[in-house]
Amino acid sequence: MHTSSGQATRWTYAGLFLTSLATLMHEILLTRIFSVTMWYHFAFVAVSLAMFGMTVGALIVFLRPGWFPADGLKTRLAGVMAAYPLLLLFTFLIQLSVPFIVHPSVVGVFSIAFVYAVVAVPFVTSGIVFCLALTRFPSKVSQLYGADLIGAALGCLVLVVLLPWTDGPTAMIVVAAVGAAAAVVFAYDTPSRMLRRSSAALLVLLSLAAAGHTVLVWRNFPVLRILWAKGAFEPRPLYERWNSYSRVRVIGDPAAVTTPFARSISPAYPKDVPVHELRLDIDVAASTFMLKYNGDPAPMDFLKHDVVNIGHHLKPDGDSLVIGTGGARDVVSALVFGARSVTGVEINKQIVNIVNGPFGDYSGHLDRNPRVRFVNDEARSYLARTPNRFDFIQISLIDTWAATAAGAFVLSENSLYTVEGWQVFLRRLNDAGLLSVCRWYSASEPAEVYRLVSLATAALQAAGATNPRDHLLLIRARPVDDIAVATLLVSRTPLTEAAIDRLEGVARDQQFEVMLSPRTSADPVLTRLLSPSERPALLASYPLNLAAPTDDSPFFFQMLRLRNFFRADLVGSGKLASNLEAVLVLGTLLLTVIVLSVLCIFVPLALASDRSVLHRSGSLLAFFTSIGLGFMLIETSQMQRLIVALGHPTYGLTVVLFTLLLAGGVGSQMTSRIAPDRLSQAGAWRLLVLVALLVAIGLVTPSITARIEGQANVVRIAVAIALLAPLGIAMGMAFPIGMRLAAGREPRLTPWLWGANGAASVSAAVLSVAVALATSISTAYWMGVVCYAFAWIAFMRARTVHA
Repeated sequence: MHTSSGQATRWTYAGLFLTSLATLMHEILLTRIFSVTMWYHFAFVAVSLAMFGMTVGALIVFLRPGWFPADGLKTRLAGVMAAYPLLLLFTFLIQLSVPFIVHPSVVGVFSIAFVYAVVAVPFVTSGIVFCLALTRFPSKVSQLYGADLIGAALGCLVLVVLLPWTDGPTAMIVVAAVGAAAAVVFAYDTPSRMLRRSSAALLVLLSLAAAGHTVLVWRNFPVLRILWAKGAFEPRPLYERWNSYSRVRVIGDPAAVTTPFARSISPAYPKDVPVHELRLDIDVAASTFMLKYNGDPAPMDFLKHDVVNIGHHLKPDGDSLVIGTGGARDVVSALVFGARSVTGVEINKQIVNIVNGPFGDYSGHLDRNPRVRFVNDEARSYLARTPNRFDFIQISLIDTWAATAAGAFVLSENSLYTVEGWQVFLRRLNDAGLLSVCRWYSASEPAEVYRLVSLATAALQAAGATNPRDHLLLIRARPVDDIAVATLLVSRTPLTEAAIDRLEGVARDQQFEVMLSPRTSADPVLTRLLSPSERPALLASYPLNLAAPTDDSPFFFQMLRLRNFFRADLVGSGKLASNLEAVLVLGTLLLTVIVLSVLCIFVPLALASDRSVLHRSGSLLAFFTSIGLGFMLIETSQMQRLIVALGHPTYGLTVVLFTLLLAGGVGSQMTSRIAPDRLSQAGAWRLLVLVALLVAIGLVTPSITARIEGQANVVRIAVAIALLAPLGIAMGMAFPIGMRLAAGREPRLTPWLWGANGAASVSAAVLSVAVALATSISTAYWMGVVCYAFAWIAFMRARTVHA
């Protein structure tokens, strides 16, 4: 059973595969957990934490090679991996036990730093395993790196399937079990019977714990659960379900009575009217309400006095479409106004299941109403494909204040709020149809509404409107503590005088404020936004970015400009604050990871016993840092582009990330065929082909994604795979080619170079988002192309220097 410690065996490949499977599941799962326990913008740090921990593991191998002798290498692999599940569970318990407090004080900073430092610890162990496996078997690095990437690819799929069946904390136990399985596999290649038995016992124990706790989750009584969310204690909900991009809870008392939502209901409406409702929250921060409804419209009369529904007064009996049904409040509103039909499009399947399943009796089983149809899909994608037209399309306070597992660093971008998205919506309206969009209106800083009007103006102009103001009407409720809800109505054709009279009359009766109409404007900024002569100067001079978002820069909620990334005075305290704070966190994180990455690369220069060999390897260092930067920039930007085209966050995992990683594994395996004496020449040609391929795909991707938007899911997925697979194969070749070159010339350096590659990836993961926010997704992509071009130059230099 035991083989020579100098050879990579099937156990080595299988162990590395499982280690990669567990590590990527752990990394993605942390994004989900962080999005619940912290504010979503802090969850973006999860990827950097994982990469940084693994980088530290590589540097430990480099600086302390005596800890990992060749004759005991496989025992070290098994022993280190056996520590991984124990450290994972221990640090996870610490994470759940410590409230995450965001406060500008020493205690607040320590709280954040402590949680992050603790969470990174398990990744140090997996980093040691990766580094040992990829540097101590140089002749098999292509096959081993391929197993690494393929394991990571499978981790994407496993988590997508796992989370809807259980919850986040239980999934952590599953990840620990996968890590224990990796230890078992590694241990079978060692002479240590005790190590094999203890690892197997740990695997059995964790598997039983995961299965048993899943049963408790199904019964809605988990014993391992999140107690602290967003710094506050979290009581047990009525119901809870997870998936790869959200955690949904039902909160409240079904028998309790409350009053209508004050920020959007008319002040003229009686305040003591009883309302029965439950709250659904998504990752705590985003909420939606489920009304108790029995089919009788009379108790729902308050909905006719809600500024969110003011557009229904003009289109009461038409065909309505609700984007983001949530708890189905807007669906009920359409029925109360007498809509002929209501199509509710909800991206989150768990929400649709909750409203119409376990809480169907409470919500009135709307799915059984002949006038109602629920569609589980991304709304823009659905509307691009459907031939139907609607009289009224409603988007009410749709936020994405949650980190998606698909892209931890996709800072709340939303394809619903782009010029291209609104062109789709306008095309699906009947000639006199209305698009109704509600957003928060802060009286002290109404930038979000300003940007909404800017977006509507750009979309109408793109659709051929000569005077966009003739198509717009903005009405808000009275502010309560500076915050109100405003509804922007966008008509496909110019609003008629009768329509304006009707809506202004309703607003007057309900004591709402007409902020903008074809006749009047209550805000000079809105007037300037709609003036062709004044708009450019306003957009350039306004402290926040009010330009209309596009698919290439779809960050509607992120308005801080690059030059103002650290202007805390612009953040304010309203509903806008959380998203602006996200950019401040991103800027701080970017500086932090750059400093840490530089330290990880250059501290070994000071600590290494033989520094001369490091100084002679500048070209190799440049190569590995360049491909680390390039891979993350390309991966993140392609993910951001294609999630918009594919129309669902789950596809970021099941299509984009899975395809890139799996294809990368195939590409790595292909480099094993290169003979050692042909490595320099063949590697140079492959890297040159990679750069050419990146340029070609970068040029065609925007036009292709625009053309497939209205196609069926299977067509869009097939096209995405066709775009991604060649990139993945070519990028997967770069690391093993470089590692084989380094192992043949300076084998002592390979752990340091692996660590430098990881450190560069840490920086690139954050840099890609900062660049996309400041400029565009395309800019981030082309920066990745430049990095690979520089890697080719560095490789050419390295093969000459070390020849």
